[in-house]
Amino acid sequence: MMRRFSEARDAVAEATAHAPTVTVRPAAAEPRGVALVLHGGRANSFEPVRPRHLSPARMVPIARQLHAWGSSAGLETWNLLNSVRGWNGELMSPLRDARWALERIHEQHPGLPVYLLGHSMGGLTALCAAEDPLVRAVVALAPWVDSTTPVQHLAGRRVLIAHGDADTWTSPHQSLLYAQRLQGIADDVRYVTIAGAGHFMVTKLPLWHDLAVSYLLDGFARDTGAPVRTRHLRRAAELAAQPSPLAVVL
Repeated sequence: MMRRFSEARDAVAEATAHAPTVTVRPAAAEPRGVALVLHGGRANSFEPVRPRHLSPARMVPIARQLHAWGSSAGLETWNLLNSVRGWNGELMSPLRDARWALERIHEQHPGLPVYLLGHSMGGLTALCAAEDPLVRAVVALAPWVDSTTPVQHLAGRRVLIAHGDADTWTSPHQSLLYAQRLQGIADDVRYVTIAGAGHFMVTKLPLWHDLAVSYLLDGFARDTGAPVRTRHLRRAAELAAQPSPLAVVL
């Protein structure tokens, strides 16, 4: 049964008293790993996030698909609702929320591997939160990245970045440059151009979802031996068969 919980924040210690909230979709089998889904937002805003906002609402279907495809193999899916809508400069508000969620994951599932999936600002959050030693793979969809986004902490991880070539909100070029910087650092790096797609994943929506979920489940199966159904790994297998991992166009 799906459950929710949140963190009560100290309004003096934090810029706001808004608390991040997690929705947990439990595994149907003994848990072998946890996926954490992270939504997008704005550059600067202390407005509290509401479930009705498009950025978090956009990630609910992909969290449901992760659960549907991975639950029977032992994957628990956590969907994070950030405390506030903005990144907020040096405060890095969503990264603080993601770290809180990761702490809760480790408390409830000590030692289990973690898999991060984020869109836009959530893609940046996922890439940064992969500093956590139990994170094994990251999927960043249309992420906010630039030349200052760190890469060294992704050593040993598997990373998929997918970006629409018609995106005018975040830069596909910067995402490709980031993937190039990751080569030789991460265990596996894949960059996929979604032809004709913009930032909000409306164009070719099933492709975005299938690609992201399949890649995470492939890493999960490799790490844990979990019995993920072969048909759910099809997109990951197609990526692995590509001769140029940063030049895939779908």
